[in-house]
Amino acid sequence: MLADAMLITTVAVTDLEGSKHFFGEQLGLPILEEAPFAIRFGAGAGTQMSVRRGQPNVGQTVAHFEVSDVEAAVRELTAKGVAFQEYETPKTTNFIAQIGPARGAWFTDPDGNVFGLREGPIAASRG
Repeated sequence: MLADAMLITTVAVTDLEGSKHFFGEQLGLPILEEAPFAIRFGAGAGTQMSVRRGQPNVGQTVAHFEVSDVEAAVRELTAKGVAFQEYETPKTTNFIAQIGPARGAWFTDPDGNVFGLREGPIAASRG
């Protein structure tokens, strides 16, 4: 039953307008639906993400964006004001970590929720 269902992640945020700017303008995600308490964004391959008012899950990766070139994605998003994080585990160099055959980079939204970029054949996440 669920194997064929679309999975939509929901992320708790404290500032909907700030999240609208961050995800819509800085990350370039289209707004699919907007309500007083939540905003739903579209992403590649029909995936979706909702942000809702609530207490953020700070410190753990809440979602990854699959990209074909993590270095190019980091450059593009950095130019739009997205701040990437350096970590000791997994060790990042210029914001990018090599994790087996995959490479990843992480950034936070205005509420401190951690999002990742991932390039490679095997899922890898920080947290």
